[in-house]
Amino acid sequence: MKARDPFKSIIKKLAARYGRPAAPLSDAYELLLFESSGYLVEDDKRQEAFEALRREVGLKPTAILSAPDTKLESIMRRGGIHPDKRALRLKEIAHITLNDFDCDLRPALKLPLPQAIKALRRFPSIAEPGAEKILLFTRSYPVLGPESNGLRVLLRLGYGQESKNYSTSYASARRAVQDQLGDDCEFLIEANQLLRRHGKELCKTNRPLCSACPLRLDCAYYRKSSRAGRG
Repeated sequence: MKARDPFKSIIKKLAARYGRPAAPLSDAYELLLFESSGYLVEDDKRQEAFEALRREVGLKPTAILSAPDTKLESIMRRGGIHPDKRALRLKEIAHITLNDFDCDLRPALKLPLPQAIKALRRFPSIAEPGAEKILLFTRSYPVLGPESNGLRVLLRLGYGQESKNYSTSYASARRAVQDQLGDDCEFLIEANQLLRRHGKELCKTNRPLCSACPLRLDCAYYRKSSRAGRG
């Protein structure tokens, strides 16, 4: 059996449950804007705010930098709370892209992985997980880059050890799953999205719906909970 087969089997089960996810954005700059277009909202609200930004202002750094703050705040209000802070973040992203990267992030994505991550972390609110997700979605590196919901699924399955420190948990899960990932970015993009959806819909933080979970036989958390229940 190949080393990555267990992980591939898990993703196959998730795909059977949820279907094939839609392809995400694949441009690094647009991904940065998209992430800032919503906060604590469902995906459709974030998408609505991002498309309004594209339609009413434009996505080019110069267009965002020249847009009135009130206009950006009005658009960002469609994507949840703190629209003023997110509007400011859009201008920060545009400013860094224009002045530090000459409006082209592609050369930075081609740097060795640690340097590419470091370059992306220059943008507001982008930590290592977010940088790795951008590198995956742009097909720059075959990394998994799970966000919080996907990370929770991995940890419950037994990939790594959960810690009170998020970065420590993330690093632990990344090390544990690394040998099973392979180098197919298309597969890993689907894996990222499916793990995220599973964490949002079934493998929730509180009261996960284990009885409906297609991964329960693979899940260390479920096995431990079942033994505790029998005890």
